[in-house]
Amino acid sequence: MNRFETIGRTSSRSVESVNAFMRGVYNWMTAGLLVTAASAFFTASSPAMLNFLFGSSLMGYAVIFAPFILVIALSAGISRMSGTTATAMFLVYSGLMGLSLSSILLAYTQESIFMTFVICAGMFGAMSVYGMTTKKDLTSMGSFLFMGLIGIIIASIANIFMASSALAWGISILGVIIFTGLTAYDTQRLRYMGESAPMGDENALRRGTILGALTLYLDFINLFLMLLRLFGSSRD
Repeated sequence: MNRFETIGRTSSRSVESVNAFMRGVYNWMTAGLLVTAASAFFTASSPAMLNFLFGSSLMGYAVIFAPFILVIALSAGISRMSGTTATAMFLVYSGLMGLSLSSILLAYTQESIFMTFVICAGMFGAMSVYGMTTKKDLTSMGSFLFMGLIGIIIASIANIFMASSALAWGISILGVIIFTGLTAYDTQRLRYMGESAPMGDENALRRGTILGALTLYLDFINLFLMLLRLFGSSRD
């Protein structure tokens, strides 16, 4: 076997590994979004559930912070979990996010939510394809976007006390830019991960696809929320 044949076969295996890995990532990401949507719609359509979850401030805070705590636990501990445990935690997290996001179905019209979702899906898909296909290294862009994300978090916390509509508008615009860029960056990072994915280790492969699904799920959800704040029509 000559050197060129070896390169060709290695490249072929690499492409197959990446395709299999990314297929798993997108499949589980989609599953997570479906669980979130089902949970949100069920909660929003049930007065009893709404009263139970948001009828007291204590339960309201629990609904808000439970997904945050769970995603930290999943991200930090996934390397020590079995693939089954990681999958279960991701789906539970997706369901909790649905509970937390159910209030937006009551705050915005169904038409604006649907149109925002379509716009978000189009932007996410385009940037994910770019991240998969571009030859440009997006590492430096990722560092810049991460700093912008920290800035958004700080500004959002500050705006809780300031209650500035202008600042909220600015945060949303910046958030759309940042999460659009992060979609491309994270997709490229996952593509590189897929090139070295241990295809013979099903447990490690499942953990990797779940971590990738969680990453892109967060990009999608946050992009959707930022767009909804900009373009959503209030029911009031």
